[in-house]
Amino acid sequence: MSAGLPLFVYGTLRPGEVNHDLFLRGRTAAEEPARLPGALLYDGPGFPYAVPHTGSEIVGELVTPAPEAYESLLAELDRLEEYYGPDRPLNVYDRVRREAVRPDGTRTTAWVYLAAPLLARRLRATGVEIPGGDWLKR
Repeated sequence: MSAGLPLFVYGTLRPGEVNHDLFLRGRTAAEEPARLPGALLYDGPGFPYAVPHTGSEIVGELVTPAPEAYESLLAELDRLEEYYGPDRPLNVYDRVRREAVRPDGTRTTAWVYLAAPLLARRLRATGVEIPGGDWLKR
């Protein structure tokens, strides 16, 4: 079940960014640096899209929502990311389970919002990649 999985965030939900302040501030139990292997980062512009890509990784944070905020926060983030459910054609992002890596090398399963397949294909063809996979260093 989804309860308890942390979130891997890589863009406007990272600490210091606008959506972190709007959605996550005061509603998390933990936040720590992490990496997401197997993904590339593209400029939206104004916000990033992560796209699956073997052999690369992106930089972000592993955010553990406070237990009492978990379900409402996940629903709010689904709306923010325009995620309507698995394999829905109107999804802008898909929320999927992926392995994130902490600085000490330990891995944990986390939710991450990746660009939905049609958008991912377009980004691979014509998108602007963010070098180094770090939204904060763009």
